[in-house]
Amino acid sequence: MSIERKVQLVESLFSKLELETAQFEQSSGLCCVSGCGKCCTYPNVEASPIEFLPWAFHLFLNGEAENTIIQLNKTKSLTCLIYKPLSVIDQGRCSNYKYRGLICRLFGFAANTDKYGNLRLATCKIIKEGQADNYNSTADAISKGLYIPIFTEYYIKLNQIDFKLGNIILPINKALKMALEEVLHYYAYRSFLHLGKKCG
Repeated sequence: MSIERKVQLVESLFSKLELETAQFEQSSGLCCVSGCGKCCTYPNVEASPIEFLPWAFHLFLNGEAENTIIQLNKTKSLTCLIYKPLSVIDQGRCSNYKYRGLICRLFGFAANTDKYGNLRLATCKIIKEGQADNYNSTADAISKGLYIPIFTEYYIKLNQIDFKLGNIILPINKALKMALEEVLHYYAYRSFLHLGKKCG
């Protein structure tokens, strides 16, 4: 399967998730604090390379893939390269929000399954404490059947697009690098002139 096709499939999956998380956000009343970015500063975030394939492909089309790999090789930080703090108090934003990974899309608006098979909303302390009433009522509604996206289901769907890239979980910057390398290797001996002009 071509890189372009894999990117299309990942983006289609993400579009479906966007609708589901928007619906969940509306029904739960939960939302991220504007400008927070606290979850992005957590040093142990892990991801699969395939969830960043659209991001890597976008950089490749815009001639930024090689320089980004150089940045990734140089960085000593465990914080996601795409996260850009806006101030000294760590309020920040995703510098490429449109191409953020699956982990970024799910956290706060999806559930994990506990050892008893019950769904548990995976969200941060800021939301749990700052929006306690909505959090508690939502947790109760989930236990009674309120629909919520589930982490494992979405990762299984990614795995079905590309088993190699979807079946490995890495520290986030290593996942970013592997996604870029996959795109660069694919086009190393292929013409990409048919892809057209740079994407915005």
